[in-house]
Amino acid sequence: MASDKTRGTLRLATPPRPPRAKQAARTGAALGPQAGADDYYKRIQTYALQIRGSSDIGDIIAILDQALGQTRALHTADEVAIARRQVVTAEKRIEQLKSELELVNKLVREDPLTGALNRRGLDDALVREAARAERSGTSLCIALIDIDNFKKINDSCGHQVGDIVLLHLVAIIKETIRTNDLIGRYGGEEFLLLLPDSRIDEATAVTARLQRELAGKPVTWGNRELLVTFSAGVAVRRAGESEAGLINRADQALYEAKRVGKDRIIVAA
Repeated sequence: MASDKTRGTLRLATPPRPPRAKQAARTGAALGPQAGADDYYKRIQTYALQIRGSSDIGDIIAILDQALGQTRALHTADEVAIARRQVVTAEKRIEQLKSELELVNKLVREDPLTGALNRRGLDDALVREAARAERSGTSLCIALIDIDNFKKINDSCGHQVGDIVLLHLVAIIKETIRTNDLIGRYGGEEFLLLLPDSRIDEATAVTARLQRELAGKPVTWGNRELLVTFSAGVAVRRAGESEAGLINRADQALYEAKRVGKDRIIVAA
């Protein structure tokens, strides 16, 4: 060092070190991709744990949406070094699982024979529509429909023809009602029609139109045909009324329609 000073210069044995802040930034940049990937995998593991702990298909689908969003974000995140083909594969797997769960969610709420809502799907829809009606102050009507003499049809024509009758009725109802109306199989040959934003006179008119459509289109099988009728009880939801109370009033009106001669529509008191 002394000889160096005599020449007026000071030589350093090692190159100058970058300032601490710059060094930290470079280190962070070097570790960024791996840190980002680790964070991604930790998030996916968290979603997996949430899915295992949930029994509600709707919640699981929502979690998958979050996971899909995290995966798609990898396309544009510079700090995450994951091969594009791995991202695309993950997207496809999540989308496939989501589609499968949505199908299962639909199937568990759908009657396998008629394609109408089953009791579970019907209960969910009624709770949802009743809450919407209560919140918005709009009306909600229901029609409880029962096929007349259905046991006689089964006994005289066979259960296969009975199934054809059920399918025929649901097809006519779906062709006639609005897109926001819903039809569900309440049990056996009984069906519940949900008519949101409908007054009682409108609901009664829709039900009567269904009767006319059914009368004009007999059930046919082979070279035989059968005229099918139904009775119905129609009710409009009262403010604050429970779903069970609404159905009970419609059921009482249906009973009265059956009592006075069938092929009738009675409005609930």
